[in-house]
Amino acid sequence: MEGTGKHGGDQLSIKKSEPVLIEPETRTHSGFFFLSNLDQVITNFVHTVYLYKAKKGGGARDTLSDIFKQSMANILVHYYPLAGRLRLRSDGKYNVECTNEGVLFVEARANCNMDQVDVQVTRFKCGGFALGLSISHCMVDGISAMEFIKSWAETARGMPLTTKPVLDRSILRSRQPPKIDFPFGQYAPAETNNLTWQWRTEPSKAAQTSQRSQLLCGVARCKALQMNPDQTTQLLLIVDVRSKLNPPLPKGYFGNGIAICSCLGRAGELIKNPLSFAVEEVQNGIKMVNEEFVRSWIDYFEVKRAKDFRLLSHFIVTSWTRLPIECADFGWGEPAQFGGANLPKDSGVFLPDGKEKKGINLILDLPVTAMSIFQELMLL
Repeated sequence: MEGTGKHGGDQLSIKKSEPVLIEPETRTHSGFFFLSNLDQVITNFVHTVYLYKAKKGGGARDTLSDIFKQSMANILVHYYPLAGRLRLRSDGKYNVECTNEGVLFVEARANCNMDQVDVQVTRFKCGGFALGLSISHCMVDGISAMEFIKSWAETARGMPLTTKPVLDRSILRSRQPPKIDFPFGQYAPAETNNLTWQWRTEPSKAAQTSQRSQLLCGVARCKALQMNPDQTTQLLLIVDVRSKLNPPLPKGYFGNGIAICSCLGRAGELIKNPLSFAVEEVQNGIKMVNEEFVRSWIDYFEVKRAKDFRLLSHFIVTSWTRLPIECADFGWGEPAQFGGANLPKDSGVFLPDGKEKKGINLILDLPVTAMSIFQELMLL
């Protein structure tokens, strides 16, 4: 397949190979694979792109696709659910049928250098290449996704896996009978459609800096959209719960290890109060998340059933700045750039800027009329 278009006045040509399915090297599993209730909350596909510069001295550029395909076939033996297919059950929940069909692989070549165009293709004439991935959030959260990438990259380099995946998600089954000790009524319909989601990592100086940036982004958005001061706004925090359970989730747990807690307030309070007000509200929300909160959250989802559970439309603020992107070394070094593609509408994503991660890029979806106001507020 071939596509053409103009870029900077030049004709851009992209040639795509026909999609092929990469099956596991060996087929050892069949039947259905259980997904926990934590896997059912966010069901969209996440698209990411990794940019690699040309390897010094050339290297095995001609065998690039062979390396990726063979290492994918090998790593799918360890991560066999990814070779299956999501199935929607009658109760509105997903599980995975272990069909061993494999994953789709497409190679493309462009007649330009990597720094001439936005990321669209796999291989550039300068020798660099881009790797694009699309994976369902039912299968992974950010931490699990990067653990898979690391394992795939180790396999491509002919190395043993540093961490073998723990695939058993039954440790997060709901209790019978369900026991809900926290009020989760905030997930019922409310008067607002302005919600904020935030990725949460363990406390550290860098994490606190990222958290402050995200809160500042949320407050600036309220001002830029000129929200009614009496309008209820809701901050949804996505919290990593791996270490909050007793016992903690095992190292290498492959699945979603995140739960959602909520902070409610009025837009006017966020706008008129200093940033420390929002910070305190977030910290209080995070303190609630413990073993019992997580188990109650799992049971709440079980009682509501997936088909009846619905978060309102929302504004998403996510930070990917602390994900270990450097582990995505397939033999050409760590990525020179990393980013998301086809990000959800009404979202903001913080990304590391460059290989050294010395800066932060913000990709934001806002109405054109509000963007200039938002820019001014973020620069204050």
